[in-house]
Amino acid sequence: MTRRDPAVFVTPGVLLVLVAIGGRYTLDRAGLVDLAWVDLRVIGLLVALIALIVDVARRPRLPAGPREGWLVMTLLFLLFQVGSALWAPPAARIGPQTLDLVLLAVLTCAFYAYARGGPERAIHLLFLLFFVAAIVFAIAALFVNGPGEQGRYSAFGGGPNVFVRIELLGVISAIALFLHSRRVLPLLAVPLFLLAAVLSGSRAGLLAGAAVGAAALWRIRRRLRAGPVVAAGVFLVAAAAVIVVAAPPAFTSLFQERFVEQTVQEQYLSDRTSIWAAAWEMFLGHPLAGTGLDGFYGTIGVNQAVEYPHNYVLAVAAEGGLIGLGLLTAAVILWARTVRGGGAHPRAAGLAVASAVFVALSSLFSGDYYDARLAWIFAAVAAAAAVTPASGPASGPASGSASGSASGSVDAPPPREREAVGQ
Repeated sequence: MTRRDPAVFVTPGVLLVLVAIGGRYTLDRAGLVDLAWVDLRVIGLLVALIALIVDVARRPRLPAGPREGWLVMTLLFLLFQVGSALWAPPAARIGPQTLDLVLLAVLTCAFYAYARGGPERAIHLLFLLFFVAAIVFAIAALFVNGPGEQGRYSAFGGGPNVFVRIELLGVISAIALFLHSRRVLPLLAVPLFLLAAVLSGSRAGLLAGAAVGAAALWRIRRRLRAGPVVAAGVFLVAAAAVIVVAAPPAFTSLFQERFVEQTVQEQYLSDRTSIWAAAWEMFLGHPLAGTGLDGFYGTIGVNQAVEYPHNYVLAVAAEGGLIGLGLLTAAVILWARTVRGGGAHPRAAGLAVASAVFVALSSLFSGDYYDARLAWIFAAVAAAAAVTPASGPASGPASGSASGSASGSVDAPPPREREAVGQ
């Protein structure tokens, strides 16, 4: 009798996504000031790791892949960032930043290990959860939280620049669910996501989303057919009409002020250029190893009320110098070589790559190291999809593919999937 192939558990994936989306959440945000030291990320991640260990233990033993150098280099990069606390300025916030980096490293490894158990199922679950999260965040922003002081929308205490990432990841998730099921229903939520994304007022996030979308269309341009293109055009026009009709009154004023007056007429960039210039000067002053962990805040931000450089690469340059930039560059190059072509799961890998690139581009304009966690997470699951065989690590002998299909494991993708974006 052929053994049944185990599929990845749902519980670890759900818990990991909740931790990833939840961000920094301490109990003081829930009104429990005396318990402000309790970081729910740590508790949630510990529970998620226990579930993941149970999941991994039940799988057949999986040897290390031949293309996991990117993960090793990523961990070395994060370890160097933690170690740079040794030469950080006195005002640097060493404790919180170290915790952020440790959690980031654990999340990256955990998502990679989880997706290795079955990339198709794991990534489908990941996009399903982000799709649901985007709906919940959009509804909360529109009907609960409302506009902030600047008229920009967000939800659950997060900033608009994080909110826009959730919403545009919701768009990618809707496309992923459509490609998986061939049902139009997930696409009907796209107007809601786009409306919420515009109401966030995040110009950089919208620009990053447009860039990734344009790159994806260019990549598949030779496989586009007239019928689907016309249908997509009609859908986008209808979505725009829904946005205009259903948008709250603040939509017009926000669009006029944020995107027309500030961006086009005044060319206002929220002081980004001066902040980036300060980070660049710090790099030039400490080119080899930088100023140390959180050195930007400890040197400049503490006096000017600026939390971070609002550019991931410039932050690494200012605080990690050429050593930090070299480790980061090596990790990115090795990852790009790993995911190139998508391996045996081109569609899943391609969608995860698009998500990772979108968040990475957004991180060039806003956010700190931990705010870029979704880029590392999607990079990890994309790499897992690229290095895992088509039958999955838990599959039985080649002759038992029929039983593997009956038990719910991932079989080799059909020919149309090999023609997907990721190839």
